[in-house]
This record gives sequence, C-alpha cells and structure tokens, in this order.
Amino acid sequence: MLPAARRSSGFTLIEVLIAMAITAFVAILSYQTLSTALVGIERSREQADRLYEINRSLTILSRDLRQLTNRPVLDEFGQLASALTGGPLARDTLRFTRAGWHNTAGAPRSTLQRVAYKLEDEKLIRLSYPVLDRTTAIEPTETVLLDGVEVFEVRFLPDLNSLEVDRNLSIDRRFWQENWISEVGFTSQLIEPPLAIEVRLSLTDWGELERLYVMPSL
Repeated sequence: MLPAARRSSGFTLIEVLIAMAITAFVAILSYQTLSTALVGIERSREQADRLYEINRSLTILSRDLRQLTNRPVLDEFGQLASALTGGPLARDTLRFTRAGWHNTAGAPRSTLQRVAYKLEDEKLIRLSYPVLDRTTAIEPTETVLLDGVEVFEVRFLPDLNSLEVDRNLSIDRRFWQENWISEVGFTSQLIEPPLAIEVRLSLTDWGELERLYVMPSL
C-alpha cells in the first residue's frame, strides 16, 4: 500500500481539464487580439496605398494642366482642333496640349504632347499621343490612373466677369461652363483656353474630391 504523501501527489483529472480550458481560453483570446491587430495593420496599409494612388493621379493631372500650352493640332480626321477642349459634349472629358514632355533619350520628337482624360468602367484613364498632328493610324497610349471612380467632371471659367464670390468667400460656379468646345457647325473654329478649370472626382470609397486649377498665362 502506497504512503499517503505519494497518493496525494500529481493532478486530478478535473484539475487537468480546468488547466486545459484556461490554456485554450488564453490562446483564443491571444489569437483574437493578434488577428484584430493584423486586420488593423492591413486596413491601414490598404488606406495608405489608396491615398498614394489618389495623390499620384491628381499630381499627374495637375502637372499636365499646369504645363498647358496654346498649340492647336490636327486631329485624326484632318480637322483643326483647339489646344484645349472638354466637357460632356466633347470627345473626351478633357483633352489638351501640354509642354514639358521629357525627351531623355534624345528622340527626334517635340517636347509638346497631346493628352486626354476620360472615365471608362469606373476607371480614370489618361491618354497620351506620340505626335501632335496625327492620322487615323496613330493610337494613343492608355494608362489607368485610378479605379473606383464614379464621377469625373470638369467646369471651365471663361473670363473674369464670370468669377463671383459670395459672402462666405466661396466661389459661385453658376456661370462656369460645363463644356469647352466650338459652336455647333464650326468644328474647325479655334477657341482660347479657359482661365481656370475645376475638376471633380467622386470615388466609391473616399467620396467627392475637388481641385481648382488656374491656367498658365498663354
């Protein structure tokens, strides 16, 4: 027969089960805490990546508009097109000629470039043409700048007389134009660029974004 001291040593089955339950509870709690932290980090990373994409797209658009130059072109149909056109009635939401096209390779081409912006399948797309005066055989290079875009709109300030500010120092845009195109029947008529352009984007995740660009003196 075993001594009493030895009979009382060790753990009972109930004690082992309780210890296992406590260990499992602590493990589950630790896993949930770690999982929550990892999800938070991943969401923060996604938000940072999204913010980078938005800022990058607006930077490219801003760079193009600030280098606007009043250089008309011949379109693919051989018609003279103004340096800048845009709006719902235009071929693209925004199309214009810009300067500052870097030529680091020293290719035999101009430093001016014809670019356009449009919305297609909730994607903001930038089109760039290899030449200014083109034919039907010349296709643009399309670059998707931003996805998840529900609205891409522009408005144009025609002159200083249309610029009004209310009591709250907010710009009154009632006299701004939604389209910047030649009059109907005068497709080859050239129009001067506007004084300013307002760009409005509506994103599926970030809501509305507005940018106002004052055109360079031409």
